[in-house]
Amino acid sequence: MLTVTDGVFDYSVQAGDSLTKIGARFGVAPEVLARENALKVNAHLNPGQKITIDNRHIVPAVLENGLLINLPQRMLYFFRDAQLVAAYPVGLGKPTWQTPAGEFSIINKSDNKTWVVPRSIQEEMRRAGKEVKTRVPPGPDNPLGKYWMGLSLDSIGIHGTIAPASVYHFQSHGCIRLHPDDIEALFAQVSQGAAGRIIYDPLLMTESAGRIFLEVQRDSYNRGGVSMAALKQLAREKSLTERIDWGHAENVLKLKDGIARDITATPSSGLH
Repeated sequence: MLTVTDGVFDYSVQAGDSLTKIGARFGVAPEVLARENALKVNAHLNPGQKITIDNRHIVPAVLENGLLINLPQRMLYFFRDAQLVAAYPVGLGKPTWQTPAGEFSIINKSDNKTWVVPRSIQEEMRRAGKEVKTRVPPGPDNPLGKYWMGLSLDSIGIHGTIAPASVYHFQSHGCIRLHPDDIEALFAQVSQGAAGRIIYDPLLMTESAGRIFLEVQRDSYNRGGVSMAALKQLAREKSLTERIDWGHAENVLKLKDGIARDITATPSSGLH
């Protein structure tokens, strides 16, 4: 069965934090953080304030080695010897400029890379009335951040960012953004030539420690697969139908909040 990663913990607010920044760092939508902490999404946060974070995610598959990225989940998983080494939230392509799915390999690695601006993005700058840049040197204005890993897929890469709050959102031009600390850790461990896979799976279910978990993401690229019919089919495939609290499952499906929720059919189950 699949693994549930991360957990539930209390976070101490740092100066300059917002729910968007915190959510981007830990892989939780700011709306979910707001709801579960009885706050408004744009609430002012005070240093030292405690925020409860539930960032449990279902690992969608296990690779022998390499990287797995699930687009609707906005998560990257790094495996070595069939073991999960790390899980990171990522920023991905906006719905009008989607990150492609498919098998890939790391074809190059670079730190402090100059960004050669693609013609398509130059044209977007032009249409928006912005200064059209053709090259951006390394430094605080380079959107690639400090580290870059080029993929064999459609001229995109996995890289850092100078806008950490954009992680865990669909805002890029197809590239895969990581928080600066996460890309630094990943860059050091992933070799050129390493393999990976990008998938689109918004509906995930697994059993962990005798409990059944369901994670439902929004269908951000409008590819389907998020419905009660699909959920029931998934439960049948995993032989879990009779052990599910379908009232809770329906609520999780409705919320689509991207967190692995306990839907086990016992008195102690619930959205926690």
